[in-house]
Formats: sequence, structure tokens, C-alpha cells
Amino acid sequence: MASLRNGSTKSLFKLREIKFTKLFIDGEFVDSVSGRTFETIDPRTGEVIARIAEGDKEDIDLAVKAARRAFDHGPWPRFSGAERRRLMWKFADLIEEHVEELAALDALDAGKVYLRAKTAEIPGAAEFLRFFAGAADKIHGEVLKMSSELQGYTLREPVGVVGHIIPWNFPTTMFFMKVSPALAAGCTMIVKPAEQTPLTALYYAHLAKLAGIPDGVLNVVPGFGPTAGAAICSHMDIDYVCFTGSTDVGRLVMQAAAASNLKQVSLELGGKSPLLIFDDADLDTAADVALLGNLYNKGEICVASSRVFVQEGIYDKFEKKLLEKAKAWLVGDPFDPTVRQGPQISERHFDRILSYIEHGKREGATLLTGGKPIGDKGYYIEPTIFTNVKEDMIIAKEEIFGPVMALMKFKTVEEAIKSANNTQYGLAAGIVTKDLNVANTVSRSIRAGIIWINCYFGFSMDCPYGGYKMSGFGREYGLESLYKYLQIKSVVTPIYNSPWL
Repeated sequence: MASLRNGSTKSLFKLREIKFTKLFIDGEFVDSVSGRTFETIDPRTGEVIARIAEGDKEDIDLAVKAARRAFDHGPWPRFSGAERRRLMWKFADLIEEHVEELAALDALDAGKVYLRAKTAEIPGAAEFLRFFAGAADKIHGEVLKMSSELQGYTLREPVGVVGHIIPWNFPTTMFFMKVSPALAAGCTMIVKPAEQTPLTALYYAHLAKLAGIPDGVLNVVPGFGPTAGAAICSHMDIDYVCFTGSTDVGRLVMQAAAASNLKQVSLELGGKSPLLIFDDADLDTAADVALLGNLYNKGEICVASSRVFVQEGIYDKFEKKLLEKAKAWLVGDPFDPTVRQGPQISERHFDRILSYIEHGKREGATLLTGGKPIGDKGYYIEPTIFTNVKEDMIIAKEEIFGPVMALMKFKTVEEAIKSANNTQYGLAAGIVTKDLNVANTVSRSIRAGIIWINCYFGFSMDCPYGGYKMSGFGREYGLESLYKYLQIKSVVTPIYNSPWL
């Protein structure tokens, strides 16, 4: 585990150059108004991949004007659902035709495990488009039998121009999680990818153009949060903002939306999710679930089960099994097909994770394994497990967003529920037990948006998830994520010879 596994990138993909580095506005790749650019960094080495056009307030304004024209006067909101479906399917087909190049870009830019990106995340993007394309011609209102001498019906209409602000941990998944339902609804949009991971977003803009998505419908403006992101949140001609990121930034998004035009907001924010392992759990299953819940995507995932509570009857055996499996977890170059964990996203985040590990040591937690960087190049960190963790320790309360697990012990079901809910967050939770009564009781008692039983990361695009408490509000996935991009309009008429005439 402590040594760095290196893969051969040349044998895995053919990526001769970075093709798209400019802003994509109104169907064209353009330089930023200021002419400024910024570097995007390869987290495997710390070296520069390319320089990207840096969008700011002026560029966002141009993108919003394009999106507003496309919404108010363009064909996309006026297409039949079947026509939107046809173009979204073509977009999906083009993604699958370029799967290797797209997977390589996410591995280079975000440190994603290439094989996982190629076989799951990039194909999953195409499936997002197809899932919501299938709903595009099924957006219907209702006929109302009203209690007075009136009759009415409802219409579901696209909300308008949408601003999507997406994070760096899942550049492809987050892009299509937001863009797909918004396209199906008939919205136009501006996407601001994270400044750490702009490459695939720009490539998807190119593919959307090839698919025939009309100009101005999908605009992609890389840039920084305090400039481009803030401009999206405060813009008077944006009708809806959908944000995924930290809770602190989520507050700023809400404040800017309220101070401008009271635009609607959806927030998917931080988490400190619990995993509860009961005495009757199968040890191998429990250890596998715990490791996956903490180390998948190098811990850079908002629903990570970073607080693991184990019932005292199996605690010692579980700890031994967990350590055995953690030692076999391979860290290294994400292009190596045997590797399960690549580098953290950036030097800044790498340092942040290591500082949390030092906090854990100072507060008195026991380091069971890991805790150190790996190699002398890139941002690799050993899978790290702390035992003897107390619930008031920083590592048990704050979102670390890295491969760090806090292991704790409990006695009763009631104690487990109390500990699980002892957090400001409420995004996800996991339960490992063979007892259906325990599973049902605990899952109904935890205040979180999605609960997994005897598994973790059981995502499906037809199953909604989102936050309770300071993990935000609004739902991603499922038809619920389509409905948030739709307004309901009621149309009412009097019945013939009614007293309203």
C-alpha cells in the first residue's frame, strides 16, 4: 500500500493534444473578454496540462444573453419532447464514440481511475441523457375538477435559463446529472465547471454542437467561484441555480440568489455520513462496504461514509479484517488497471487532508494504518484509518473529503441512531445487518436523504437523493430532478352558464 503503482498511459489511450481550451458561448469556442487564462494541473505529477480561458462576470453575461435568446426566441423550449429526445440520444451516442478520450481527460484532469471512468462514469453520462430523453415527451399537466363552477388544467413549463455550478470530484457525472434533466425540460443553461477540472466539460460542449443542440442552449464557461460563479448566482436573467459543493459556498449561493431576482436554488452540499455495522453483520461484507464507502474516488465524494460505527460485539474482529483489506488497497497512477485509488485533486487539497490527519493524531485518536503521503511526485495519500475516535473530535465532525476513516464503537441500536444523527449534515447513511427489523428501524430514524442497507454508493439514475439539514435541499437523479426544472402553471375557465359569467 505504501508504494506507488505506476501505469503506462501510452498503452491505454491516444490523446495527442488538448483540443478544447476556450469558453463555449452561443455555439462557438471563444477567448475570454479579458484574454486571461489559467492552468489546469495533472494531479499525478503536479505538471500543467493546458491553459484554459478564464471566464468572469463579462463572459457570464455574454453566455446568459445567449441562453436567454435561445430560451425566449429559440427552438429548444418549443421543440416537441420527441425532438428534444432525438437530439439528446444523438448526444449520448457521440459520448460513447469518444469514451476512451473522455475517460483519459478525466484521469488526467481529476485523477480519476481510468478503467472506472471508461467502463462506468463516461457510459453513465450517455445513460443519463437517454434516461431523461425518455421523459422529454412525457411532461404533462393535469385536468382539474374544481370544487367551484370552474374547470382548469395545469401546464408544466421549463423554468427558463439555468446556471449549473459543478464540483471537481465527478466532472462528468455531475455535468450530466444537472444538464440532462434541464435539457429534457426545455431549459437553456450556463455550466461553470470547477476550475480544477474543465477539460471534459468543454469537450461535452463540442459534442453537443455536433449532436445538433441549438446554439445558446448549452454554454460552458470555466472560471473561478468568486468571479464566474458569483456572477451566475447574482445575474438577474438567470432563473434557477443548481449548485453542488461545500456548505459554506452554498450559503453564498443562496445569499446572492436572494439579493438579485429571488431565483430558485437547489443545493447539494457537504456530508459526514455514518455507516452503522451491527453485531450480526458478515465481517467480509462489512469491511468491504466500509472501505468502499471511505476510499472510493480517493474519498473525494460528498456521501463518503467517513464515520464508521461498529457494535462492540464484533468491533475487534472487524478492526482486524478492515486492516487486512486496507493493506491490499492499491494506490497509484490511475491509468494502471490494478489501481483502486489515484491522486487527490490538487496540492492544496492534498495539504488540507494531511492537516486533518495531524489533527486526529493531536486529539488523541489512534492511527491504525496509513496517514502519510506516497511518493515524491503527485498528490497521493495512503488509505488512513483512525480508531479510538471520539464524536467531538474534528476528524469526526468536519468533512475531510479524502481517504480518512474515523472508527467508533457503540452498544445499542438507540445509541447507534443517536450517534448517526449527531452531525450538522444529512446526506447519506449506510447500515450493515442481517436483521430486517433493525434495518427498517434505523433507516427510518436517520435524518439523511438516502440510506443504503448492506451496500454503499447504490446510486441509480431513477432513484433520487439529496440532503437534509446542512447538506442542502433539492434532489438529484430520478424524475424529481426533472421536475425542479419545470414550473407549474394553472389555467382556469368558467363552466358554461356558471355564476362566474
